Amino acid sequence: MEMEMKGNASQPLTCNVGSGSRIDHYGFERHHDFEPYKEMMNEYEAVLNRRSMRWSKLLQEKPHVEKNLTSTMKRFVRKGVPNEHRTRIWMAASGAKERLESNPGYYQSLQAMEHDSKMKETIHTDMHRTFPDNVLFQSKGEASLQTALYNVLVAYGHHNKAVGYCQGMNFIAGYLIIITKDEEKSFWLMDALLGRMLPDYYSPAMLGLKTDQEVLGELVKTKAPAIGQLMAQYPGIWTLVVSRWFICLYIDILPIETVLRVWDCLFYEGSKVLFRVALTLIIHHQPEILRARSLMDVCECFKQITCGAFTLDCHNFIQKIFTEPGSLSMATIDKLREKCKQRILEEESGPQSGF
Repeated sequence: MEMEMKGNASQPLTCNVGSGSRIDHYGFERHHDFEPYKEMMNEYEAVLNRRSMRWSKLLQEKPHVEKNLTSTMKRFVRKGVPNEHRTRIWMAASGAKERLESNPGYYQSLQAMEHDSKMKETIHTDMHRTFPDNVLFQSKGEASLQTALYNVLVAYGHHNKAVGYCQGMNFIAGYLIIITKDEEKSFWLMDALLGRMLPDYYSPAMLGLKTDQEVLGELVKTKAPAIGQLMAQYPGIWTLVVSRWFICLYIDILPIETVLRVWDCLFYEGSKVLFRVALTLIIHHQPEILRARSLMDVCECFKQITCGAFTLDCHNFIQKIFTEPGSLSMATIDKLREKCKQRILEEESGPQSGF
C-alpha cells in the first residue's frame, strides 16, 4: 500500500491509494463486503468510463455549470458525476465556487486566528473516531488526512460561531476532503451544506434536523400510509430511525459510491434529494417494515434496509429515488417544514410541569 498526501491550508492536497487487497478507491477497508463491492465496481466502472467521456465533451461545450433544473446538466448529474469532475460540479452547483472567489484569503485568515481551546479539544477528541477504517485517516503522520480535517473543522467553527463544532460534521468534512483533496474547497462546500442548504441541522437546538425528520413522517403518511399508521404507534420514532440518515447525509448508512451519487444530486438539486432517498428506502422495503411487531423490530428493520444489493447498486438506486417516491416538489417540502417547525416550537414552549 502506498499513500501520498501533500498540502496545507493554501495548497491542494493530492492523495493516491495503492491497490490494497481489501481497500476501495477512497481508502476504506472493506472486510465484510469486499467481494460484492468488487463485483459491483467491475460492472460500474464501464458505466463510469462512458459517463466520463460524455462529461468531458459536455464541459468542453458548456464550461459554465448552469443551475437549471430542466437542463442537460441536471440529467447528467442524475446519471453520475465522474470523480475527476466532482469537485468542479459540486463547487459550481452549490455556490461554493462563487463564495471562495469573492472571499480571497478568508480561509487562511481563519487558520491564522487564535482558536477556541474548548472547540479544539472537542475536535481533537473526534479525530481518531473519524473513519477509523480508512487508511488515509489512520495516522497523524505526514501522509494522513487528519491534519487537513482538523484545519477545515476549526476554520468552520470560527466561521459559523452559532454552530461551532458538533459531531457529524467531522464525517462530512472527511468525505469532502477525500473527494476535493483541497482544504479550502472542502471548507466552502461545508459552508454551502451547513450554512445554506441544511440550515439549523447542526445548531445547538438542531431545529432544522428535528423539522426534517417530522417532514419525512408527514410524507410517509401520504406516500406509504400503511407505514405511516405503523410508525404512529411509536411517538418519537422518526428521531430514532432516521436522525443519523439526515445528520450524516447518509455517510456510514449507505455504501460510499451511493452516498457520492446522492451528494451529486444534493449539491445540484438541493435538500429535497435527502427526502427522496429516505422515501425510496422506506417504500421499496414496505413489506419488511410492515412485518415489525415492536419498537425494536422497527429500529432493526430501518438498519437493515440500508444494506444489501439494492443500495450497493448505486446506478440503479439513484434511478429509483427519482421514480419510486413519485412527485416531490420543493414547494411541498417548504410548506411541510413550516407546519412541522411550528408544531415543534409549540411543543417545546408548552407548559412546563413543576412542583
